Amino acid sequence: MPKDFSRARRVADQVQRELAELIRDEVRDPRVGSVTVSEVRISRDFAHAEVYVTGLGMDETASRAMAEALNGASGFLRRQLSRRLHLRTVPALRFHYDPVFDRGARLNQLIDQAVSGDGTDSSSH
Repeated sequence: MPKDFSRARRVADQVQRELAELIRDEVRDPRVGSVTVSEVRISRDFAHAEVYVTGLGMDETASRAMAEALNGASGFLRRQLSRRLHLRTVPALRFHYDPVFDRGARLNQLIDQAVSGDGTDSSSH
């Protein structure tokens, strides 16, 4: 069993790298800007891939619209992947908005506010 997991992980990593490059170089949809492909999860039978993406410098609404635009281009991206990857079956792609980067940015903002707030209070003592 660990060998299956290892292969699935390697294939997911390769799909992630190739998709990032394909989206950057080949997708011409104006809703798709700078994209980070944060994770790819491939089913055990390699038939489906869940692709998690975030738009850099985009709010949540724009990032969700971008994920939908990528879902519209999933057939094109799958064909391009089939030319690059040597797999018997190239997985069907399903794109999802990944809020992880937005949450991280929000946490950093809150930490910065707390630190700056603490600095002014401690200087008055």
